[in-house]
Amino acid sequence: MSPSPSKRTEVRRLPERASYDRQLIFAILDEALICHVGFVHEAVPVVIPTIHARVGDTLYFHGSPVSRLLRGMRSGREICVNVTLVDGLVVARAAFHNSMNYRSVVLFGSPRIVDNADEKWAALEAVTEHVVPGRWAECRPMTDKEFKGTLVAALPIDEASAKLRTGGPEDDAADYDLPIWAGVVPLSMTPGEPVDDPEAHIEVAVPSYVAEYRRPRQQP
Repeated sequence: MSPSPSKRTEVRRLPERASYDRQLIFAILDEALICHVGFVHEAVPVVIPTIHARVGDTLYFHGSPVSRLLRGMRSGREICVNVTLVDGLVVARAAFHNSMNYRSVVLFGSPRIVDNADEKWAALEAVTEHVVPGRWAECRPMTDKEFKGTLVAALPIDEASAKLRTGGPEDDAADYDLPIWAGVVPLSMTPGEPVDDPEAHIEVAVPSYVAEYRRPRQQP
């Protein structure tokens, strides 16, 4: 069941574009490669981009132990998280109606630092797999120093909403007779040809999960 929106997540501007469906929220989080985390540090609003991963009803992200974002989470700091996917450019007849087709999610809550070693390992694997599925099993395992030098935070996906725009331009009725092209320019992420590391000491074939990389991830 999808929870009712909170006062913070209720979409007031163009509410017809809002959705509180958890599966839709999960799908957008899973497709996005980067999230932006907003918080207040010493009375100054700060927004930081970071890599994330969703595991069930929890969003994980990681960083350095000296990160002001992560250090503040031990004291119960509240944060706001946003992801946005741009699906197309909406080219209207009137400049006022130019827009974008997009899918976005906003979350609020108080994250916690993950101190349990098993959960932390699983979260780090999830973040790695979120970016390049199949990579975790082939990578050199993290050393104890690397593991201890990484903080992981967990945010429950309890207070969240999605907002979407789809379709073509929404011009004024009188403008449809103007001799001006209007429509949508679809956008998608298209991976390029993998480039070998020029510093590599040995030649290694490109693994299939890299050569066949797609976004969003193709589910088995």
